Amino acid sequence: MNMNLLETPIEYLKGVGPQRGDLLRKELSIHKYGDLLNLYPNRYIDRTRYYKINQLTNSNSEVQIVGKIIHIKTVEQGKGKSRLVATFVDETGQMELVWFQGQKWIRESLKLNVVYVIFGKVTQFGATFNMAHPELELLETHKSSLRSAMQPVYPSTEKLTNKGINSRVISKLMQQLFLETQALFSETLPQSLIDELKLIPKNAALFNIHFPKSQDLLAKAQFRLKFEELFFIQLQLISKNLIRKHKIKGQPFEKVGTNFTNFYNNHLPFELTNAQKKVLKEIRNDLGSHAQMNRLLQGDVGSGKTIVALMCMLLAKDNGFQSCLMAPTEILATQHYNGLIELLNNENKSLNINIKLLTGSTKTSDRKLLHEELENGTLDILIGTHAVLEDKVQFQNLGLAIIDEQHRFGVEQRSKLWRKASIPPHVLVMTATPIPRTLAMSLYGDLDISVIDELPPGRKPIQTVHRYDSHRLQVWKFLKDEIAKGRQIYIVYPLIQESEKMDFKDLMDGYESISRDFPLPTYSVSMVHGKMKPADKEAEMKRFAEGKTNIMIATTVIEVGVNVPNASVMVIESAERFGLSQLHQLRGRVGRGADQSYCILMTGFKLSEDTKTRLETMVRTNDGFEIAEVDLKLRGPGDIMGTQQSGVLNLQIADLVKDRDILQVARHIAIRILKEDPSMSKPEHVKMKEVFIELTKKKNIWNYIS
Repeated sequence: MNMNLLETPIEYLKGVGPQRGDLLRKELSIHKYGDLLNLYPNRYIDRTRYYKINQLTNSNSEVQIVGKIIHIKTVEQGKGKSRLVATFVDETGQMELVWFQGQKWIRESLKLNVVYVIFGKVTQFGATFNMAHPELELLETHKSSLRSAMQPVYPSTEKLTNKGINSRVISKLMQQLFLETQALFSETLPQSLIDELKLIPKNAALFNIHFPKSQDLLAKAQFRLKFEELFFIQLQLISKNLIRKHKIKGQPFEKVGTNFTNFYNNHLPFELTNAQKKVLKEIRNDLGSHAQMNRLLQGDVGSGKTIVALMCMLLAKDNGFQSCLMAPTEILATQHYNGLIELLNNENKSLNINIKLLTGSTKTSDRKLLHEELENGTLDILIGTHAVLEDKVQFQNLGLAIIDEQHRFGVEQRSKLWRKASIPPHVLVMTATPIPRTLAMSLYGDLDISVIDELPPGRKPIQTVHRYDSHRLQVWKFLKDEIAKGRQIYIVYPLIQESEKMDFKDLMDGYESISRDFPLPTYSVSMVHGKMKPADKEAEMKRFAEGKTNIMIATTVIEVGVNVPNASVMVIESAERFGLSQLHQLRGRVGRGADQSYCILMTGFKLSEDTKTRLETMVRTNDGFEIAEVDLKLRGPGDIMGTQQSGVLNLQIADLVKDRDILQVARHIAIRILKEDPSMSKPEHVKMKEVFIELTKKKNIWNYIS
């Protein structure tokens, strides 16, 4: 069919018109015929199955039953209210039908001892099932009326429902759309692929997603459309990656010079783990090739990403290039800076590397020197926050850009950094937030991925336990024993914006009772929270880091990057109020020294199923990737990346969690097709290429990533 028909503005569809058209545009982003076609139902009501009363379960789902009404009565409910109750029977048992509204009219229209088909939600009270406000239809009428056995339920909004555009109306408009277009839609995938995966044709898939004839056809339609959606996204990501490797020439770092070898031989604080060696090898291959590196380095808290980053920067220096490391916060940038200085100057053997820090609070006089050194090339490594992106910051020859905690920086900011170099620098993105493979394949599908999946030697796995508030005395005794061994403790309270006042009170009450239970002069307690001045926060942090206080009470401020190797216990209060990834990040603040470390999750007794799963997962495993997988199942992809995240795919039908198997097939096939035919110019790929170009025009991959 000619695709132009799908470009027709939606108000021209019979039954829509200007007013409805306006609403559909505003509420559901439906601008033209094609958008309506791609509005897929959320769920379906199965009218193919008839239940018997003795098969009912208390599942709150909608069911259809054939039977008779044998008795009707009005039941008073007090306060002048009443309900109408009918006894409904089939050959297996009886149940009740209930009406709260329109009783007079319903009572007059109900017929006794005639066969009805009823439909609605069933709930159970005691031993009796009942259905409130059922749809009723005489069996005769039911048999003669034509209807799709599986009824689609479309997404709607309050505004649409108020204006009478409910799921039924949308379904009618859909029928009209299929009439006007004669349901002839062009095929978008190569025939060989359709045969290989036994996919149903595009026409059949679109018809059965809106008007499924059976469960089986519905499943086939869903598979076909989900596959197609994920396949075209993967085509975009992978072709981008290939284009970058062929077209964007990187600076080849040809040689491994004295800085790298000197550091490797004389300055390594410990033997690199096999995972670190593997990752370094992957990075060195990238840097030595003539293409631009674009790699995501994932490693749990404390897995030693910093050393890998430093060794890459030394390679850049050996090849005559400058490097830049950008972190999201001042605390993190400063910590990277101090960590690198320490690595470079260990045991009085100093490597001659000029390294400087640039943040919002760098003094003007220091900045002036820093800018000069950057431009004349004497500054080798610049560590900084967003301040690095300012126009004033100019490099002589930037060869490597490292970005820590990528999800805090948008794509925009990455490209700003690139523009500071004549040839695009190599890019290494680091994150301590383990991203499940499924999400990584979609969100960072254009990056090559490296993973450090083992901890450095000498690190003991953190022991995690869950304790209820009633065990507090035993927990406090344990803390006193740890302090007696010379260890330090974190106690973290949740802070959730909406209830800040209440949380602040919890924190203050906590601080007071802990100060009573751990009194001066034997113990000393620090506190850090969001209402403090930055200078006071820093001072308290410093006292704790220097070992002057035994206990640090804090809201989640300490989540990112505080390194106190002597702290061995992390107590998380009201642990039920934290997400899984947050709990895991907090736990990573201890276990940085050689001592056995502990994480204690404190909660009340009332816990939801999800919370129990979260706590059990924390107690069971220290593996960030496993935790991320569980988190993804519990929360769905939208929340994982947080709301400020550029990172959730706007998918119309596929679901990254449930359809991960389809995603893997789609990625695998996209890679295979692009390897065989990078420009998609073979005759059988013509149609696919057209769709690809259309999508890229309309939906650049960044529009998918909302």
